Amino acid sequence: MNTTNHGEPNAHLVNALASADPSVRLRAALTAGTHPDPQFRDALVVRCAVEPDFFVRDMLTWALCRLPAESTVPRLVQELESGTVQARSQALHTLSKIGDRLAWPAVVALLHDPHDEIARTAWRTAAALVPPGDEATLASDLATELGRGDRQMQLSLSRAMVGLGEPVLPVLDTAGASSDPDIRAHAEATKQLYLDPDSTFTLSLEMAKRVAVVG
Repeated sequence: MNTTNHGEPNAHLVNALASADPSVRLRAALTAGTHPDPQFRDALVVRCAVEPDFFVRDMLTWALCRLPAESTVPRLVQELESGTVQARSQALHTLSKIGDRLAWPAVVALLHDPHDEIARTAWRTAAALVPPGDEATLASDLATELGRGDRQMQLSLSRAMVGLGEPVLPVLDTAGASSDPDIRAHAEATKQLYLDPDSTFTLSLEMAKRVAVVG
């Protein structure tokens, strides 16, 4: 990848990342990933925070994943403190793809974020980065979010919990005895998803809610 004599990133590519044409931005992100250069790290991270096109964001994430983790992970962890929801969400998403556990403490700190998009992305990222042996602890922490949000939000949490494997089962059993019918129903639907990954979550949740209310 070409750079200036002063070692600054190629201005043409940086400008292309901010083009009004999404196809131009997509090609720029592709180029940055095809010829990875740590000098483009900040430009890619900054663009992730504002990029409106899903496919371009996906390419930006790929480009960041192509850079050395020792360069990108600390910068992405710093981005988790941004006041912009998309900046934090995309940083979490990219960290989940990189898979470096250096980000683990910062990710766990966002599990109960009041913004649904941040929380659900943090759940997924935490499940991907959880250190071996900490699955039960994470499951217990995630269980405090049972019953939160709409069906899609609850499905996101259930998938994250199911991804933790067998240690989640005792946690779900405990939640299944909650005095809150929404928590009981969500715990039961999550357990059903664990036992049968091909089951229809929405149907399982509706059935569990009926049982929880009757109970």
